[in-house]
Amino acid sequence: MNILPNGEAFKPEGPQPLLRELPPSRPFPEGTLGPLLPAVRAVQSSTQAPLAIPAASALALASLAVQGFADVETLGGRRPTSLYMLTIAKTGERKSSCDAPLIAGLRQHEKEQAKNREQAFQSYKNARALWKAEHDRITANLKSRDSLKRTGAQADLEALAPEPDAPPSTDRVVTEPTYEGLTRLFCEGQPSLGIFSDEGGQFLGGHGMNSDNRQKTLAALNNLWGGNPIRRTRQGDGSFTLYDRRLAIHLMVQPIVAYEFMSDPLAADTGFLPRFLMCEPESTIGSRLYANTRHDGMAIMDFETRLRQILQTEMPMDEETRELTPKLLKLSDGARKLLILFSDTIELEQAKGGSLAQITGTASKTAEQAARIAGVLTLWRNLGATEVNSDTMQNAIELAKYYLTEALRLANAALISQQVQQAETLRKWLLDKWLPKHLSKPYVVPSDILQFGPNLLRERPKIKKAIAMLVEAGWLVEMPENTIVDGKPRKAAYQVIRASNDVV
Repeated sequence: MNILPNGEAFKPEGPQPLLRELPPSRPFPEGTLGPLLPAVRAVQSSTQAPLAIPAASALALASLAVQGFADVETLGGRRPTSLYMLTIAKTGERKSSCDAPLIAGLRQHEKEQAKNREQAFQSYKNARALWKAEHDRITANLKSRDSLKRTGAQADLEALAPEPDAPPSTDRVVTEPTYEGLTRLFCEGQPSLGIFSDEGGQFLGGHGMNSDNRQKTLAALNNLWGGNPIRRTRQGDGSFTLYDRRLAIHLMVQPIVAYEFMSDPLAADTGFLPRFLMCEPESTIGSRLYANTRHDGMAIMDFETRLRQILQTEMPMDEETRELTPKLLKLSDGARKLLILFSDTIELEQAKGGSLAQITGTASKTAEQAARIAGVLTLWRNLGATEVNSDTMQNAIELAKYYLTEALRLANAALISQQVQQAETLRKWLLDKWLPKHLSKPYVVPSDILQFGPNLLRERPKIKKAIAMLVEAGWLVEMPENTIVDGKPRKAAYQVIRASNDVV
């Protein structure tokens, strides 16, 4: 045993943490949700999940519902009332349970509209069959040797009505679209859509966001957030431009997926992430006692009724191009003054050394986000409203502050490399899953991790790098070559360290 100069026994420092603990999330400002609050409280009371989770679902759904009807006045001009939401929560936080009762009205609306479209599509097929038969008759006469028939056919062709159009798709939300799929749906379907997923990792890790497609997908989503047209140019398919479409997004993702995406320079540098209202609320796991559960079915029913009322209202659009023609929701004098003060405060904090200097991309959009939120809350309460009042703007500013604070807090998590995240995942698996089953022989070999370990580490190169980090941090101790583990000499084996000063 090593002895220190003062005569005390030396104690090793023990394993070092891989990740710096994030500061806790601030409480969600529930009083700012206005007309959405009863439903959000009802979902939170029944699930006992963090309030921010159903709040994000409600805001995103409200945005999807109203975005086709009005744009909102901001300090930078006219902008859509579309919101992009990113909710980060680990497995078990009841993300799906929070989302399901709020989105139920949308699902029912889609189901009913799809049934109506089936009837309309049958009528379309009949009409097109008649049109095609007439078109084929005319074109056959155009090939006739009889000049009179050809002349008559030419006149018939010019008089023939245009080919009937298929009824538009009734889908309002998709989960993991590609750029091509999204533009096609905007072209053939509704001009107001949403990307909603309680397994948002499927979208962030899907085909539309792989290395070949990510840049064009991000560019399209950025354009839609800004209300700009999206253009598609492709050999063979021709080119087209879609004007005045609207998109709302709500992705619920697990932390490791979110951090990996947030650390991608392309996601930040293109301005994609700064367009999101993101949060990772404090977990309530371990405190959700059934005795504390409360159910308020009336509040959820009222939300569903209002959602369906808006969805069933015909959106203002050009009948031929299906381009939206939303009205402008102006700011009252009081609302404008509040927004200017908020914008100036945020601007000053972005200066070098300021509290927001490291997230200027997000901070610079926060005043606009407040205006968008205010527009959503106003239209949800009254679809016929013509302006945002000061009370609603104050609520929206408080909500925007909350999401800005979360973005600043989570910016540190985004700096963590993917390899560190993988090593942390392995550490937790070893301590929580592997070690309890092997307390008498606390060893692990790479093949154990490959066979039984976390799914994202089922590749030897990833395992090797993660092990090296855990060895360096003191969570694994490399054993001598040919150490016997499970009755076999092992080329590589590691002793698992449970906690500080805990060498088993």
